[in-house]
Amino acid sequence: MANVAVQAAFMLNTGEVVDMKTTMAEGTETELLLDTAYSVSAVSIGTYAEGKVLTQILMPPSAPNMCSYAYIDRRGEILCVLPVAKAGVASQPCPMPFAFTLQAGDTLRVMASTAASRLCSYNVITNVNVHAIFTGTPGGAANTDLVHIKSGQGLGASLTNQTLAAHWVTSVDGSKIDFGSVQVLNDRGLPIGGSVATNPINLQPKANSAGLCQISLNFVARLITNA
Repeated sequence: MANVAVQAAFMLNTGEVVDMKTTMAEGTETELLLDTAYSVSAVSIGTYAEGKVLTQILMPPSAPNMCSYAYIDRRGEILCVLPVAKAGVASQPCPMPFAFTLQAGDTLRVMASTAASRLCSYNVITNVNVHAIFTGTPGGAANTDLVHIKSGQGLGASLTNQTLAAHWVTSVDGSKIDFGSVQVLNDRGLPIGGSVATNPINLQPKANSAGLCQISLNFVARLITNA
């Protein structure tokens, strides 16, 4: 696991640009801090921009190999999931998934991955603006049920009676993924929704509204791999 430079840039409602850069270990979720080239010190985004609003993602959190996921953390919970990219592969600026005012203590958390890591990340936003990330690492030809990065619970237990409003998947497995997507299975094991998996090494993942569905208890988000 190498130490790599992870970067991101955001626009604030005041017209300011927030440039962030931190050297972090691949495979370990780490906070991304302000770049000291443009800030007096490497501080958290909430400390730097308290009371301001993130309005646009000029460059999503990006690492030399790729980022698997990123999010704004508030008091230990996911406030806002963010798109990610591989350095140099980001295609265009993105709108923020939703508008919110930053508070002191808000942090930007990033998972920078190695090129060989098979960590799959399923990012979701529900109709009541709950943001969640579910991950899992397949090993060979297998079914991998993804779990919440905070609670370790599955999709159904985490989002019971909520409806998916947007989602996206990051994975390097490509053709190893059956049907090319993470599938949402109901309590009878039947697919009722899902999202195609994007490899950040080749293409910047973006939120989409295809394959949306309502979630009930015992539903799972499953990645099926053939190798």
